[in-house]
Amino acid sequence: MRRPRGEPGPRALRPTEGATCAGPGESWSPSPNSMLRVLLSAQASAARLSGLLLLPPIQPFCLGPSKWGDRPPGGGPHAGPVRGLQRLLEQARSPGELLRWLGQNPTKVRAHHYPVALRRLGQLLGSQPQPPPVEQATLQDLSQLIIRNCPSFDIHTIHVCLHLAVLLGFPADGPLVCALEREQRFRLPPKPPPPLQPVLREARPEELTPHVMVLLAQHLARHRLREPQLLEAIAYFLVVQEAQLNSKVVQKLVLPFGRLNYFPQEQQFMPCLERILAREAGVAPLATVNILMSLCQLRCLPFRALHFVFSPGFINHISGTPHAPIVRRYLSLLDTAVELELPGYRGPRLPRKQQVPIFPQPLTTDRARSKYSHKDIVAEGLRQLLGEEKYHQDLTVPPGYCTDFLLCVSSSGAVLPVRTQDPFLPYPPRSCPRGQAASQPTTRDPAQRVVLMLRERWHFCRDGRVLLGSRALRERHLGLLGYQLLPLPFEEMESQRGLPQLKSYLRQKLQALGLRWGPEGG
Repeated sequence: MRRPRGEPGPRALRPTEGATCAGPGESWSPSPNSMLRVLLSAQASAARLSGLLLLPPIQPFCLGPSKWGDRPPGGGPHAGPVRGLQRLLEQARSPGELLRWLGQNPTKVRAHHYPVALRRLGQLLGSQPQPPPVEQATLQDLSQLIIRNCPSFDIHTIHVCLHLAVLLGFPADGPLVCALEREQRFRLPPKPPPPLQPVLREARPEELTPHVMVLLAQHLARHRLREPQLLEAIAYFLVVQEAQLNSKVVQKLVLPFGRLNYFPQEQQFMPCLERILAREAGVAPLATVNILMSLCQLRCLPFRALHFVFSPGFINHISGTPHAPIVRRYLSLLDTAVELELPGYRGPRLPRKQQVPIFPQPLTTDRARSKYSHKDIVAEGLRQLLGEEKYHQDLTVPPGYCTDFLLCVSSSGAVLPVRTQDPFLPYPPRSCPRGQAASQPTTRDPAQRVVLMLRERWHFCRDGRVLLGSRALRERHLGLLGYQLLPLPFEEMESQRGLPQLKSYLRQKLQALGLRWGPEGG
């Protein structure tokens, strides 16, 4: 089956286009940018935006008759062939084989087989390290099969097919998506007649539901998409719907702002959050602390909320609860931010006995992507360049930040053996008594501590220019503690071809700081 002449079809999908979006070490998921394009193109229609975001999650397909009305019951005469075709589709080894099973078995194909085929297509595109581009004819033939049969689909099948087609990168104005949307509209209740003088305007965020906006916020945060237009829409929605939102919803709406290191232009954003925190702080302790964590990454902590979470009553209330360990860790980080960044704060603080290390080990994302990290080759370069006795790796320094590589350097610039030096700077800083900021820390120790910071690709928002909020916070606090930071950006490290070039790169970086050392080790 070929596409009729003149009818546009989807482009051949390649791994870097609509098919996959997973970064190094990430499990495969459909392209966030293709979904984002649909969201942005749907800004003139609140119904379409809501419909796309409210599509049901994709679950493993089963043959239960409760969801698929056209499936034969388990004891029906055609149940065996139908199940057999589903297994063939689920085990197809190429898009061509997938299409062949559908085309050669017209009497066995049921409506639910098409979502299975689309889902398997996404798995095939995402499971191989470098999958070949899918032939455009294959996609067109699959599209035509679905278009021809979608009038017989039930509403759930249409929802799932539309969701998968969008995530796989089929054009929003292409024949497949348009046909599925048309069938979806046929099954929806009729709309009331338009007014006599309709007013054309774009959909406003307050016309969307909290659930839709939470899904959008989670999508942006999960895929590190720093899209000002959508983030501003979330901020405006938060302000407009303030009275109807509780702190458990607000924590999810605020999450992308801290994670993506984006402070919105909406002037009522902070006053609105302060009112919500004052109203809800005692209702949901974990949600309250989560909101403050996002604001901590944005460097805008409200004093009134800090007074509440550091109060003995709040600390006693969360003790013994299931979420007490994570709340204590977050409170320890908030206390560190107060120590280093809020010189004007004079309220209660977290007691010493309640403080715990903030991030005592490398973050989960770094551990998950360790095989894609530059850490091992940088460690080998430093070993050959300085000698393994001249640096610490993955050392956690007070109050609990894990460093990639730490060097101890004398006042003359000589790199010192780490066994002869205390690698830790005091916390709180000696120049900064408890309760005062350490914006210009000093120490009586003549040795400097230089921290080499790996800035991997996944440490940034997806545009590759802005550090994620948690990374920016760590670097900011280490600098305020007195550590001299030497960033190693992923673009520079990726441009080095092999260990010799990387050693030369590290030598130039260290010498630019005035560091000197003896002959190379190894």
